Order: sequence, then C-alpha cells, then structure tokens
Amino acid sequence: MSKVWFITGTSKGFGRIWAEAALKRGDRVTATARDVSSLDGLVDKFGDLVLPLALDVTDKPAVDAAVAQAHEHFGKLDIVVNNAGYGLFGTIEEVTEDQARAQIETNVFGALWVTKAALPIMRAQESGHFIQVSSIGGVNAFSLLGMYHASKWALEGFSQSLALEVKPFGINVTIVEPGAFATEWGRSSAVWADGRPEYDHTREALKERRARSLPGEPDATAGPILAIVDAETPPLRVFLGAYGLDLTRTEYQRRLKEWELWDHLAQAAQGGV
Repeated sequence: MSKVWFITGTSKGFGRIWAEAALKRGDRVTATARDVSSLDGLVDKFGDLVLPLALDVTDKPAVDAAVAQAHEHFGKLDIVVNNAGYGLFGTIEEVTEDQARAQIETNVFGALWVTKAALPIMRAQESGHFIQVSSIGGVNAFSLLGMYHASKWALEGFSQSLALEVKPFGINVTIVEPGAFATEWGRSSAVWADGRPEYDHTREALKERRARSLPGEPDATAGPILAIVDAETPPLRVFLGAYGLDLTRTEYQRRLKEWELWDHLAQAAQGGV
C-alpha cells in the first residue's frame, strides 16, 4: 500500500529528493516550503499525489493547520520528515542573540511543533514514523558551528525521549545523521555571523577542511531513506554518508577515555552513600 508523507523543507536538498523518491513509487506527499511556488515542479510532475503547502515551521498555529489539512486531504499520516533547517556559521562569541534564537526556533522548535501536531493522528492510527533530520553535528562538534550543534543535539535529545514514549503506540522514530553532501546547506542556505579578526585563523581552517572534503551525492540518499521507512524495525539512529561512523567512533572513544581518566573525582563526588 502507498504511504502518506509530510515533509518540511521540500523546496530543495534532501527534502526535495526524498519527496520525489516517494512520489515516483506512488506514495502521496504533503510537501511544504516557505515559498510554495518552489513546489510547482513537483505538482507539474506528480499531480494529485502532491499537496503543496506554504509553511514556516516556526509558526506553531500554521504548523497545526498544515498537519490537519494534510491529514484531512489524504486521510492518514504515515511518515513525517522534519527536514526544515539551516546552518548558522560563527564562533560562539560572534553569533548575535537574534541569530542564535532564530537557529533554535527553526531547527528545534520547528521540528517540535510538527512532531506535536502529528502525534495525536499517529496515536489514533496506532502507527507512524518520524524521520528527524539531524547531522553528524548532532553527535560531534566542530568550531564555527556551536549554535547549529546546540540545535541538533537538542533535536536528538527530545527525539530519543520521544522514541521511548511512543513505542507503545506503534510509532517509530529515526534520527538521520547526514555527513557532508553537495547540497546548499553550507552555501546559499547558510547564515554567517559577522566575523571578528581574532577568529580569522578558525575560518581559514574551516575553508581548508572543506576544500579537502569529498561531499556525498545527495540523490544517492533516496534509496536508503526508502529502505528505512519500509523496514519492519527501523533504526533509532542512522548515518548517511561514508565517514559518519568512523568519525563518531573516534569521538566517543575520546569521551570515554576522558570520563575514565577523571572517574576518581566522579566517585569522590558521590560521598558516603
């Protein structure tokens, strides 16, 4: 049977690729974007299989209305993909209050509002699947992306709790953690804080690192995403890209080593219990 999807951030990138992959196999998709005209190509190609909706995920009443409209239109809601988001580049000292709040509003609260709006529908169905688009930056941290990491670590935290809470209702949660891909995330979709000269060396190091990287092909992610939503027992977490596991294995080995090195203080802090 065909599945019904609700995807945020469908104008380009992963959201667009995954929407097209679902539609090509006969699934139905509510595609959302801030600029609904960016979805015209999907409608032209797939017709009534697509419900295009203008949506700013930071507007909670609009999110509630969009999810309700999608459910009324298609009659069910099988897969919700929280893909809308962007990267904020800047050191912690450089990012402004407005930039920091906007990052959290979109990447955390946007996903939270969509999730909360869909939950009653999925509970009533006793089925459903949330795809929460995080990043390797949801389990690692790099310079110049502190607030982006804060947003993705928060998304991962509430999504892991969500998975425990909704499992009895037959609802699955998968946190997708892409690495570097040739999307607009680090280019036209990114927001950059005004730089301070004290951190010029940090920005230069980032440029050099990105110049050496081999980004993945975004279209190649479509097959894995379809496999995840079709799995009888989907994963809670899954990387997309070649180096996520190695990078994160090294990071967690480093953490464990440091925790173990300082565990004598942890034990001392326990006191006489």
